[in-house]
Amino acid sequence: MVREASLRIRPLARHTPVFSSTSINEVAGLDVHFKCENMQRGGSFKIRGASNLILSLSEQDLARGVVAYSSGNHAQAVAIAARHVGAPATIVMPADAPRMKMEPTRNQGARIVTYDRTAESREAIAEQILKETGGTLVPPFDHPMIMAGQGTAALELLEVVPHLDALIAPIGGGGLLAGCATIAKALNPDIRIFGAEPELSNDTYLSLKAGRRVAVQPSETIADGLRSPQPGALTFPILQRHVEEVVLVTDDQLRDAVKFLLMRMKLLVEPSGIIAAAAVLYHRLPKGIRSIGVILSGGNLDFEHLAAY
Repeated sequence: MVREASLRIRPLARHTPVFSSTSINEVAGLDVHFKCENMQRGGSFKIRGASNLILSLSEQDLARGVVAYSSGNHAQAVAIAARHVGAPATIVMPADAPRMKMEPTRNQGARIVTYDRTAESREAIAEQILKETGGTLVPPFDHPMIMAGQGTAALELLEVVPHLDALIAPIGGGGLLAGCATIAKALNPDIRIFGAEPELSNDTYLSLKAGRRVAVQPSETIADGLRSPQPGALTFPILQRHVEEVVLVTDDQLRDAVKFLLMRMKLLVEPSGIIAAAAVLYHRLPKGIRSIGVILSGGNLDFEHLAAY
């Protein structure tokens, strides 16, 4: 499915670069290869999954529109893909979503419905809109087409650097890591797979320890794109099968990593997108790894927040 997705999404998703840095390698103590999805259309990897699903819909389905819920990056991706095919899009977004993510979504022509993430259910709001419109739900992670689309990031990375010892990616609901792990293991069964999660939103870490999906309370981590309360019903079994370990990163480490990559590599990466790099820079991975692929999953960061770091 990932290879099929790589063909389907070509009209919308960019083939993003893979960068490395001698100074980063020295700090990390291993050979690091960054897959720069912060340079992706819409500023994040999310266009891969959203376009894979939306470009597979029939004309009849597209005419009824698409509905999504997201804190920002998935919202932009759905809006871009929907505009490309001429489908109306309604996005359910938290009222406190970063302006950097909300305004571009609206500018793509999507209708935004806001909600209070501490008191309301985005899924329930989206379900009501679907009943009213007959549209198609484009979920942020828990769908085979979404996971396959996200996995194309790892496919492209491994086409450039095929002999990596390990791969690490951020975890929100698990769609990116599930898709990447699936194709990475298919290409190289020996590759080691890791996830990175905020200490303040560690639902997947706890779930893997417990052997079942565990929900956590909404958190105030600066990694706003990784605040999913629990892993997806479809993504979690894949993570259980392929992921060796989930490592946790503090908000202070995220801030430092944002500044570090901006100054050392001139790469602007948002906290949610930089968490895998922070895990590598802060030596959170087990020993025995010589080379690793790191997914920088997004770069949509408000200037005011960046200045505060």
